[in-house]
Amino acid sequence: MEETKHYFEGVEKLVEVWFADPPLNPDDADLRKITKETWDGLLRAVKCEIISFTKNEEVDAYVLSESSMFVSKRRWILKTCGTTTPLNCLKPMMKLAAEMGFVEITDFFYSRKNFARPELQLLPHRLFCEEVKFLDTIFDGGHTYCLGQINKDCWYLYTLSHPERERDDRPLIEIPKVEMKGLSEPDQTIEILMEKLDPRIMKIFTKELCTDGKDATVKSKINEILPDMVIDDFLFEPCGYSMNGINGRGEYMTIHITPEHEFSYVSFESNVSMNNYTDLINRVIQTFLPSKFILTIFANKSSEAYATIRELEYNDYGVQWQRSEMQCCNFPSYNLLFATYTVCRNQGDGEEENGEGMKC
Repeated sequence: MEETKHYFEGVEKLVEVWFADPPLNPDDADLRKITKETWDGLLRAVKCEIISFTKNEEVDAYVLSESSMFVSKRRWILKTCGTTTPLNCLKPMMKLAAEMGFVEITDFFYSRKNFARPELQLLPHRLFCEEVKFLDTIFDGGHTYCLGQINKDCWYLYTLSHPERERDDRPLIEIPKVEMKGLSEPDQTIEILMEKLDPRIMKIFTKELCTDGKDATVKSKINEILPDMVIDDFLFEPCGYSMNGINGRGEYMTIHITPEHEFSYVSFESNVSMNNYTDLINRVIQTFLPSKFILTIFANKSSEAYATIRELEYNDYGVQWQRSEMQCCNFPSYNLLFATYTVCRNQGDGEEENGEGMKC
């Protein structure tokens, strides 16, 4: 009976690849030239499909049946939830990129939170060690990390080192191991992974309360989180919600919501550039009122957020949430902040509604 009971894994697998401009005709190389029909075929290996699309001069944004994909000139981001298999399309994607002239990777990241039901995942995503083994067949110099508590909430990361070395001019399409080159332009990503959310807010993301994605976006005030974003949203039947937002600076935000009370989950991600993320974090968590959440912030040395990550060490978020732990990692090109927060209530307050009452 337990095996047949409805369950959806809201935790997403996130892949991000940055390519170097090719030495010949760099202005002609552009991942956005890959057609929707080609992406459709690629995503079949992931077990998801495109359901909506928007674009501007800087980025193409796809809402998928399970989360999102973002494509810019030389960056590709794929974020999928459920039992999708995003790593299965990585080699074909790099082959496509190589055919367009992108033969060198500047940065690669694969990350995810621990799954609530890992036994339901498909190869190579059942265990992080399986994912690492798969990625090591593609990349040299892979480094793996686990932040948080491995017996509770934790966050896995696979990334690459950036040694200073001569470029290998052999094309990527012909070699199994990928050469690396450091990234110089500003880059940053903030991700907020929220669980056990306020059921009254989660009800907004059902067809019982809203007619479509736009209705849910306005009622939840998601459109007020980053007001300059042009939003493409979708409300699933009978429940569930996805949105992408993009602006003219090439920045994006994406939100994905699994509203079922037994396993409610919301993810927020953006590459918006700020010298302090405190106000943005407050807007996000006040929008959804999670009982607990994980915060990660990546920023490279060119980003204005790079030097301000540690300032968050001194910030809690009002009287509602208390930080459980915090870790900071320094990579050759990036700083990373990881922190977990739990709701702070008097014992017994809210237990009946959320089942998450706790004493701080």
